[in-house]
Amino acid sequence: MSTGITLSLAGRRALVTGGANGLGAGIVRRLAQAGASGASIDLVADDAPPTGWHALTADVRVEDQVARACAEAVERLAGRLDIVVAAAGVVPPWRGVAELDLAAWDDLFAINVRGVAATLKHAGPLMNDGGSVILMGSLNSWRGDGNITGYVASKHAVLGITRSAAIDLGSRGIRVNAIGPGPVATEALRGRMTERAHGGGPPLETALAAAAALTSLGRIATVEDVADVALFLAGELSAAVTGQLLAVDGGLP
Repeated sequence: MSTGITLSLAGRRALVTGGANGLGAGIVRRLAQAGASGASIDLVADDAPPTGWHALTADVRVEDQVARACAEAVERLAGRLDIVVAAAGVVPPWRGVAELDLAAWDDLFAINVRGVAATLKHAGPLMNDGGSVILMGSLNSWRGDGNITGYVASKHAVLGITRSAAIDLGSRGIRVNAIGPGPVATEALRGRMTERAHGGGPPLETALAAAAALTSLGRIATVEDVADVALFLAGELSAAVTGQLLAVDGGLP
């Protein structure tokens, strides 16, 4: 017998940080395709948001800007907020532990960790009970990796936030989960691989093929793959899933 549960997000309102580019933009598109309206927040406003979506600006490193953007989003969405996606984040250049730039470390944490916490702090109280929060983790939320100690540490922190916020918000029926992408074929990834090639690393296509060869499926994930998992976590089909990180990595060992 059908339960009537679907992937439709018709009538739902969403807020997505980092929504103008990369994974955040892909998630905005997928949520919009499923019927959600919302607000896309980024440093530079999305110049072509989907129908029913508002393009807002904020620097997630600045708490006052996050608070303002969350309040403006809810105002524009007629006082309703059902889905929050904290996708704003950065990947730093490769550096060994001995070469760490601690000023850059602080800025990285201000975006990848403090920005997530600020988004939860200011969007959480504005959400309807029974909503869904989705944070952007990484395969590096549970494993180490050479030359990116700061990034790995920041994504471990996101997993901790996910597990703890799920407990805090569970009494309101709000689920908190994270997505853990492996390498994803974004323009940013291609740019980093190209930069590493210029520094003596393998050529871009060789690096992409090597990353794909490490996976069980023989391919690296796409933006659409990650957006599909966000859609699942945003809707009714994941109603009993909270405090989890879902890997989207093609089956990395």
